[in-house]
Amino acid sequence: MSDTRPETAVPRRPRAGGWLIAAAAVLALGVLAAVLGADVSGNGAWASGLGALLAAGLLLAGLRLRAGRRLWPRWRLGLRPARRLLLLGAGAFAVSAVALAASPAGEDIATLVWAATGALALLDLGLSLRGRARVEAALPAEVFVGETAPLTLRYAPGPASAPRARVDWPEGLEGPEVIESRAETGGGYLAEVRLRARARGIWRIDALWLTWASRFGLFEFTPRLATDLAIAAVPNIRPVSSGRIDVTVRSALHGLKETFARGDGSEFHQLRDFTAGMDIRDIDWKRSARHRSLLAKETRAERNHNVILALDNGYQMRAEVEGLPKIDHAVNAALAVAWAAALGGDRTGLFAYDAQPRLFVPPAAGRSGFAMLRRRTAELSYASVEANHTLALSRLSARIPRRSLIVVFSDFTDPTTAELLVETLGTLSRRHAMIFVAIGDPAVARAAEARPESLDDLARGVAAAQMRAERRVVLERLARLGITVLDVAPGQLTARLVSTYLDLKAREVI
Repeated sequence: MSDTRPETAVPRRPRAGGWLIAAAAVLALGVLAAVLGADVSGNGAWASGLGALLAAGLLLAGLRLRAGRRLWPRWRLGLRPARRLLLLGAGAFAVSAVALAASPAGEDIATLVWAATGALALLDLGLSLRGRARVEAALPAEVFVGETAPLTLRYAPGPASAPRARVDWPEGLEGPEVIESRAETGGGYLAEVRLRARARGIWRIDALWLTWASRFGLFEFTPRLATDLAIAAVPNIRPVSSGRIDVTVRSALHGLKETFARGDGSEFHQLRDFTAGMDIRDIDWKRSARHRSLLAKETRAERNHNVILALDNGYQMRAEVEGLPKIDHAVNAALAVAWAAALGGDRTGLFAYDAQPRLFVPPAAGRSGFAMLRRRTAELSYASVEANHTLALSRLSARIPRRSLIVVFSDFTDPTTAELLVETLGTLSRRHAMIFVAIGDPAVARAAEARPESLDDLARGVAAAQMRAERRVVLERLARLGITVLDVAPGQLTARLVSTYLDLKAREVI
């Protein structure tokens, strides 16, 4: 994973129309009360006229900004009245109305009240406007799909209170709706949240909407922070980077006794003295005669096989299971098997298809081959069309004349849609070793096994049980064709698939 990359920017002032319209309405009511309740002359006329002008200006600005236009080309408003200012205005209106109705000096009282309100608002703005707020945003360059990554916002000293941020999360990311911040010891504010990658791809955060209160809480500053943050959600290779697969493969194929690799394979390994209990067919008679002692040939599992990972990228693989699309679970498991094959000395290739064959990476060995597969799977887009298994797998068969192990990641909803898939896989299994991987949905299993408490629960349980039964029929047909079938939940997929690959390799099935 890459280090975080800071992004420093200065907020821009966004539009704010609704609060301006509300403030204009309160001010207009105050002016109306002054006009109706007193003789408009002297100070009263001055206060009423000024209030009417302010109300008209606020109303015009609010309507223009509400409609998505600016009042003047160079003016963008990043300020709105807070609830406290609206309550203060409502209180000033009530005091003015009572004073005008009950006292001969009501005009002077109303003028004093509105003047004090305006002075307090101006003082609040003067104390709160201390330069422009600066924000430094940091985001990792990469995150594994299905995992979380930190987003850090560091505010330089400037805002009068702790800012809050809102993010318009892109489709492939999810995070909190509001990001709260806290004061730092040396000044400024800090916000730290974690976002989650829901889908592969490069996702951008173009803007943050910030909000903080003024010194007295009469206004709220609402700047828009333009950012250029990007994060790449890549296939999850956590089992590879953590070393779990290395331990599994090396203990199975390269342990002290090499239990699974030696003695049962077809590739010559070494000569050793014949001892009691060894198969007499392993004796090398020519070399035994030359050395005048019985020597036996020791074999090991053959290496340098072709392993082809075939990914169905049709719309059915976009269904989400445990928070991720099925295709992402398949890609993660495929990369785990690719790493296991690289450690086992085999060559791994990639094939992806939907309505047409979309991607073919020829088999390659070693870490360089794995790096190529990881890069190409990260670039694989999400398709919304139905997969054509017959066309795609027929093209794949023509590309790999040598017997190989083909791991097909696909899924189906009913026996009718699976008919062509079964027929095509049966044809491929005559020449190649096959593993068919279907990703089960734990929610369906829970619905089928749950005890119903209502008629709706009963209906869901019956439908889920029927789906499981139909699925089992198709998978049993595939197993009778000699295809190794895995139908497991996403959490168990990687471990089961790697174990199945090692078992087939040790039994010389490929």
